[in-house]
Amino acid sequence: MPQTETPGTEVALRSRLRWWTELPLILLVYACYSAGRLLARGDVTSAVDHGLTILRIEKALHLDAEHPLNRLFTRASWLGVPADFWYASLHYLVTPVILVWLFRARARYYRAARTWLMSSTFIGLIGFTLLPTCPPRLLSADHGFVDTMAQYSSYGWWGGEASAPRGMGGMTNQYAAMPSLHVGWALWCGVMLWRYGGTRLTKVLGVLYPLLTALVVMGTANHYFLDAVAGVAVMGVGLLLAPRVMRAADLLRDRLSRRTAPVTPTTGSPIVSAGCQTSAGERIPRQRESQFDDAAGPDASPTDTGEGAPAPAR
Repeated sequence: MPQTETPGTEVALRSRLRWWTELPLILLVYACYSAGRLLARGDVTSAVDHGLTILRIEKALHLDAEHPLNRLFTRASWLGVPADFWYASLHYLVTPVILVWLFRARARYYRAARTWLMSSTFIGLIGFTLLPTCPPRLLSADHGFVDTMAQYSSYGWWGGEASAPRGMGGMTNQYAAMPSLHVGWALWCGVMLWRYGGTRLTKVLGVLYPLLTALVVMGTANHYFLDAVAGVAVMGVGLLLAPRVMRAADLLRDRLSRRTAPVTPTTGSPIVSAGCQTSAGERIPRQRESQFDDAAGPDASPTDTGEGAPAPAR
């Protein structure tokens, strides 16, 4: 059954999730992602060994789809050039666009989706650090791969070294192939479009985008098939961890709010000494009796003026 939403729910949620706090958080995660790829360079020899090991496992399992795809993209420029643009661009464009769309149009799902994406990204950084892997395009020529990014570099802004802009190839870690976060992020985008798009077109795009991205990363010789599988697995682990991460964030926020909450002064009636007592609503002793005296007038009876009133003169 479709979920119904109370009018004003989206606006209320967006008021709690302010864009000026969300944007620095997302930029911080992206900076960590870029810095992690850059710092986790590892030993080139180990990275090449890891890449060859993955290739041997794929051949033994008959999963090495990279060779035929790479030959296709290399021979047909009408496929290779768009694929290079896809690899160099959409990873950094589609993901933030969907984040903004969720924030504005599907605010009730935004926080869980954002936490899932961020958790998975940090897990991917651990993979880059522990398992530096040489992509197929950087293996020696006798392994049969062609770097389409270098072959078609004259068509785009990237250089022959990597998908980075020309002259900035040395600022990226080209041995961060395992897992493929290109595939992982594309899968996240596809799930968001399928679940929350609401139309048949968005569901179709939600299926095609991660599938085409997987074909692109293999056809351009940037990733192995098992890199793509690892990217899917990372997203699965991130999905399982996201609720725990949100609970931990809520606990931390509650503790910080308790420590920084202002102390409100207590207000109450002043205490009157000398054995006098005040009741609720009184600020001085016998306040109610004086009010009753004023209201009773000169002809009031003793019962009207209170127990302690003097008897009228006869």
